[in-house]
Amino acid sequence: MVPFFNYNTMLRTKSFVSSITEVPREWVFEHYLELVEKLTGQDIKMKSIFNPNDTKPSFFVFYSATKRKYLFKDFSTDRAGDGTEMVKEMYHLTTRGEAAHKIIDDYNKFVLSNGDAYRDRIFKLQEKFKVSAFTPRNWTKVDQRFWSKFKIGSKTLDHFNVQPLKNYTMRREDVDKELIMSHPMVYGYFRKDGTLYKIYQPKSKENKFVKVVDYIQGTDQLTFEVPFLVICSSLKDAMAFTKLGFRNAEVIAPDSENVLIPEHLINAYKAKYKNICTLLDNDAPGIRAMKKYEEEYGIPYAHLKLEKDIADATAAHGIRNTRIQIYPVLTKALTGTAKQI
Repeated sequence: MVPFFNYNTMLRTKSFVSSITEVPREWVFEHYLELVEKLTGQDIKMKSIFNPNDTKPSFFVFYSATKRKYLFKDFSTDRAGDGTEMVKEMYHLTTRGEAAHKIIDDYNKFVLSNGDAYRDRIFKLQEKFKVSAFTPRNWTKVDQRFWSKFKIGSKTLDHFNVQPLKNYTMRREDVDKELIMSHPMVYGYFRKDGTLYKIYQPKSKENKFVKVVDYIQGTDQLTFEVPFLVICSSLKDAMAFTKLGFRNAEVIAPDSENVLIPEHLINAYKAKYKNICTLLDNDAPGIRAMKKYEEEYGIPYAHLKLEKDIADATAAHGIRNTRIQIYPVLTKALTGTAKQI
């Protein structure tokens, strides 16, 4: 006699799921990204799954301590979100509901083949290396040659509290381990009170920037005594912008152009300035970010097509030619007319 197959009994035995909330969040990233290592609290960096031309790892899978789950951020294409959003984008699905159904179906197939072994996972949020110390050094001719390419001199560097570093120490508390990092050119970005908020390593192939604390670059230099505010991509761009001679505009730069300045800060800036515009990088991520500021906050953008960014433009074309090129688009973005700013 052929035995009767009871599907409901199998569901209970194999712990099949019917809701996306029952699928382990880590499994979604492990399965669809075909990760070799299991996610137990660590972060993963890899080449973009959405951009085949990505040459440097720009896709991050990380554990968010605030949201208590794994998320992803693709700096190459400016995509971000949870596992459901990632699957939606990977398979070109229309809604998150479609993505959820796919995940549920694929997970049930996984359970059918593997049982409940996944649920035996021990999850522990791992400590990350953090900057714990740094050693200043004196300026050199090498530093001078580097910064002067962008028409940035010692007065501007001092005004924005940029200092050269001999090295810095990265420490991970849970393993009591320290790493002393040193490169040919390392610069510390400081606040006026001496707080180190970022490290810039232009010669590093892996990490040009090391974030220490959250800070919107240029904040300490704002006077709120001029009518216009310009949002740039980086502190280097902000410093280069100040050399262009637009005395009626001040400048700031978020930690990354891929992360929008929070709405409450944008509202505070709008209350202080007559108008604000973005002047981000002349590449796909920069253009997307400028359009996002316009969509989210109604902030217009000035698109300088001369080079990748303002600093590169001043290096390649000089202050005068860069100003001539940027003048009409910046004026239009800030005033809506050809009136001089």
